[in-house]
Parts: sequence; structure tokens; C-alpha cells
Amino acid sequence: MKPSRVILLAKSLPAALAMVAAALLAYVWGTGLPDGWAPLRLPTLGGDGAGDTGGASPLEKATLTTSGGTAADLPGAWPGFRGPNHDAVATDDTPLAESWAAGEPKPLWAVDVGDGYAGAAVLAGRVYLMDYDRDAQADALRCLSLADGKEIWRFSYPLSLKRNHGMSRTVPAVTAQHVVSLGPKCHVSCLDAVTGKLQWGIDLVREYGTAVPAWYAGQCPLIDGERVILAPSGSSLMIAVELATGKVLWKTPNPREWKMTHVSITPMEIAGRKTYVYCGHRGVAGIAADDGTLLWETPEWKISIATVATPVPVPDHRIFLSGGYEAGSMMLEIGEAAGKWTAKPVFRLDADTFGATQQTPVLYADHLYGVRPNGELVCLDLQGKVRWTSGMSHRFGLGPFMVANGKLFVMNDDGELTMAPATPDGFKPLAQAKVLDGHDAWGPLALAGGRLIVRDLTRMVCLDLRKK
Repeated sequence: MKPSRVILLAKSLPAALAMVAAALLAYVWGTGLPDGWAPLRLPTLGGDGAGDTGGASPLEKATLTTSGGTAADLPGAWPGFRGPNHDAVATDDTPLAESWAAGEPKPLWAVDVGDGYAGAAVLAGRVYLMDYDRDAQADALRCLSLADGKEIWRFSYPLSLKRNHGMSRTVPAVTAQHVVSLGPKCHVSCLDAVTGKLQWGIDLVREYGTAVPAWYAGQCPLIDGERVILAPSGSSLMIAVELATGKVLWKTPNPREWKMTHVSITPMEIAGRKTYVYCGHRGVAGIAADDGTLLWETPEWKISIATVATPVPVPDHRIFLSGGYEAGSMMLEIGEAAGKWTAKPVFRLDADTFGATQQTPVLYADHLYGVRPNGELVCLDLQGKVRWTSGMSHRFGLGPFMVANGKLFVMNDDGELTMAPATPDGFKPLAQAKVLDGHDAWGPLALAGGRLIVRDLTRMVCLDLRKK
């Protein structure tokens, strides 16, 4: 079908004139303005305009293409990075198979994808993927049918990228009304989740002076109720944006000039107060969810090369942090007394004991599961003691993992999927299957209604894990 072009405001126009111009253009071209539409907020002189590179933002040249796919009438949801509760633990009760025969788990559909490691988000029978189209040289937020993988629509904007261990690596966040993506060079788009029409956009580099991380952006947007939480780590460390309109509700200052990492923001309640935990390149901080106040920060945890694994909240107001490049891991305890907040290390583990180079550990039944630098799967108790390792005969490299139905599902670099009980009693594989034929099978897993979506560098596959 013929693409419909979404026209955004020109930087040089005053705000009032730009609104009128956009409305007139929409009327002339017959595209109309989407309900609840808000224009791309443009940088102003000073403040959040720091880092403006001049010229038109790629978001001002966005297009929306519709195709023949349709939303599936299927249950299940995986609405963003690490699932419904941001912990990589499935919450639905769909019974899953306890073992796999030859040819299982059965592939239901597969699609080619651009080079990268971006995982899927799933809601209301739709699959959302932040992709890169090398032929068109454009970022592409794709909406596919959960039933057959056919594309429903594609929102794209021109962007020049070079291969750099893949291009796209972020997971969209989705609600019934909206889907929010963060592209490789930090372009944030909020679209109508059903139609794909643009609602608002933010260019973090132009508006906040964000420095695009090495290997491109890895931060996944966080939708928390009616707000989107982002960490530009430029003129502002963190911001809260109204989901429906794109209006900025609060900003956290960044006086220490922390830069953006590959880490995503983690919500956490401490002492009855909701907070957001984020790792910048010079430390880790806790931000008040209600007004963006910086409650605590510490330089005790920082990684010199790449900070990737997301903080994991654990019981008793603690946070488990882990990383690669010899960083190892650390448990932080967050305290609050008389309005004063503290962050103190409880224990540290060296890299040989445990460190997560790429994938975030999973907390399940008071134990932590993750892959350390030598590729072994490890189970830790909450005091940092190793309960078991998978051994050198079962190594998983940089592959993703999750927990569902009390089972661990772990992918290795080459696309072999292993199922094992999520228990501290030992590593006892129940089933293994080669489910991807490529390499670098590093995309985060997504499970919705017994359908597991996996990917390697260039291919995404939907697998049927349901019990017969």
C-alpha cells in the first residue's frame, strides 16, 4: 500500500505558526492529525537544546506504511523489556511442555530482521520490534501479527548507521493505546499502538545533549502508568514524559555529567517510596518517581568499558549489580532515615565467581540466575554464595534467559535453547533444541500465551512452547 507520510514541525517556524502549518498540510494532503497528536518538541536555545547538531531531525521525515497483516485474537502479553514486571519472569499460567520431541518446540513463523539484537514486545495479538532496514537506511518500528508474523504496519525514519556489532538492540514498551521506542541514535517515538500513527517524538541528542553510547543505544524505554521514563544522561539525567502528550513532567539534573549507558531504568520501592534506579557511566543512582528528585547516588559501581546489565531489585531494599569486562558483581543496600538516603555495598563478587557481560540476571524464588563471563549458567543465593554452575559442558555465551512455569529457558550463542528447572538444587536440563540457524542469538526473549519469540542477528522466530 502507498505510504502515508507523517510531517513534523520545521525547526525554524515559531510554535504557533508551526501548529497552523502542520494542520494545513495535513488537510491538504488528506492525512489528518491523529487523536491526541503532539508535535515533535524542538530544542530551544540553551538548557535542553544542548547537543543540537542543526538541520532537520530524522523524525521530521518519518513515514508510516501499512501492510496486509492483522492483529491476532490470541492471549498473552510481554509489554516491554523483561516482561510484565520488568524481571524476565512470565506471569501467565499457560501450561508449557515438560519435554520436547524431535522438531519441537515447533516454529510457528519466522521473519528476516536487520542486523541487531532487539527483542520483541507483545500485546493484544501484535508483536512490536525496533528494527533497522539497511536497504532503506532507516530505523523501523515494525508491528507484526502474533499469529503468522505478517507485518501490519511499519513506522520508519531515515538514519545512517554502520555495522557495529549489530544496529538495533532496544525493546519497545507498549500499552493498549501507545507504543514507545528508542532507536540506535536515541530517537524516541510514541505511536498509536493500533494504527502506528505518530503521537510525539523526542530527539535526545538534539534536545538533551545525549551522547550516543558505543555500539548504539541499548536503553529500553520504561512505561510506568501514564508516563514514559527515560535517562537522557545529558543536560538531564532522567526525565518523566506524559505518555499521551509528550509533555515533560519533571527532569532530574545531571551535575556530574553522567553519560548514557546500555542499562535500562529499573522501578523499585524503598521505604514506601517509589524510585527509579539507573546506572550511568560514573555510578548508580536512585530517583524519586513522583518528582524526579535525586535521592541517592554512589560511585561504588561503575564499569569502564560498557555498562549493560540492568539493576535487579532484591528483598530488604537491596540491588544486585553485575557487569562484564572484569567488573564482577556487587550487592547494594539502600537505606533511608530522617530523609537521608544511603547506598552501601553489602558484598562484592569477582568476575570469576559472577559477572554478567550482557544479559541481566533473573531473580526467582530468592535466588539469582545468570551467565558469568566464561559462559556458565550460575545460581546464586542472596548472600552471594554459588549454589551451582552449569559446568563447562553447558556454556551459553551471551545468550538470553528467562523463567516461566518454574523453568529456566536459556539460549546459547548459536541458537540452541535449553529448558531446566529454576531451582537451587542443581542444573538438570530437561530438553534442548536448535531453534535458530544463525549466530549471535542474543535478543531478549519474549513469551506470550505459550508463544516464545527468539532471534539471532538476522532472523526472528516464534516457537510454540504450549503443552499439548
